[in-house]
Amino acid sequence: MSWFTKTFSSTIGRKVLVAVTGLFLCSFLVVHLVGNLQLFKDDGGNAFNIYSHFMASNPIIRTMEIVLVLGFGFHIYEALVLTRRNQSVRKVAYAYNRPQDNSNWSSRNMGLLGTVILVFLIIHLYNFFWRARFGEPNLIDIEGTGYDDLYSVVVQSFQIWWYVLIYVLAQIALGFHLYHGFQSAFHTLGLNHKKYTPFIQKFGLFFSIVVCGGFAAMPLYFFFQTF
Repeated sequence: MSWFTKTFSSTIGRKVLVAVTGLFLCSFLVVHLVGNLQLFKDDGGNAFNIYSHFMASNPIIRTMEIVLVLGFGFHIYEALVLTRRNQSVRKVAYAYNRPQDNSNWSSRNMGLLGTVILVFLIIHLYNFFWRARFGEPNLIDIEGTGYDDLYSVVVQSFQIWWYVLIYVLAQIALGFHLYHGFQSAFHTLGLNHKKYTPFIQKFGLFFSIVVCGGFAAMPLYFFFQTF
């Protein structure tokens, strides 16, 4: 077994992989949110459809999709391995235990939060990515060029109450997941200092609220437009 394999199969190595892939996925969330803000433009969906076409046709973006899938895969797999390893180390529960005195709720339930996010991700990818790439969305003419009308797909989806509910609950779960994961990633990478750690924690809270709040606002915006 090479030093590389030994390093990244160890508990510390796996934590580093989870931290690095987690921060990478945070950057993806920012890009994804900024792009999806085109939904709020009052232009009948033209800006969003043009943005969606660019994301689907640009070769650099298509290549980054592979990196993104690998990032998700490594993050999920390594997190599962670490969770099972931690459970196997402590098979017998303590007779007296007050975990709330030593950790916050999100850190104790990262597995549950991650599961909720994974289920939502599968539903979300099928509803948007799969239908966009392999379905047959209607074409719309924008300044003489035909674009897939993915804006209408989004609007129709966000008028279904149970889908909106799932979407918003998933963003709440993601917010808690990000709040703990953001600061934990910096700690794992050794970027832990009494002077900077409080800022990282506050920025992590700000980041989780802004990103998840921004995503949750989209389905709510279109859903309540129907009333």
